[in-house]
Amino acid sequence: MKSNVVIYWILFVFFALAAALYVWWGLVDTHQNGVEWVGAVALSLSAVLFAFIAFYLGKSHKSQGGELFSDRLDANIDDEDPEVGHFSPWSWWPIILAGAASLILLGLAVGFWISLFAIPFLIIALVGWVYEYYRGNFGH
Repeated sequence: MKSNVVIYWILFVFFALAAALYVWWGLVDTHQNGVEWVGAVALSLSAVLFAFIAFYLGKSHKSQGGELFSDRLDANIDDEDPEVGHFSPWSWWPIILAGAASLILLGLAVGFWISLFAIPFLIIALVGWVYEYYRGNFGH
């Protein structure tokens, strides 16, 4: 985690320097009428975002009271906690859910009536994904 904190602080410095250079370049350029604010704000907010993440990770690292296994050079891969959750690699419900969500967004962009037809598919996909282990071979 310590290496992540260092990387995020480096990214903060990079984006802060890029934002300052961007504003300076806009002021110096004779073909522009001033600073182009969209890019300046985007670069500045990117720097702020990386500073927030670096600060949070740094505080989290200090509150854990020591080095993590990923920070030690002599650590093995097996030293970390292997539990990362339960995933269903054979499930088709996320694909159906993504299709229904894309149809709803398409309906918001093109015509609202498409969203009305896609909402039942979204509900069926959500229910199917949540309850896929409560029926068939994997029933509890």
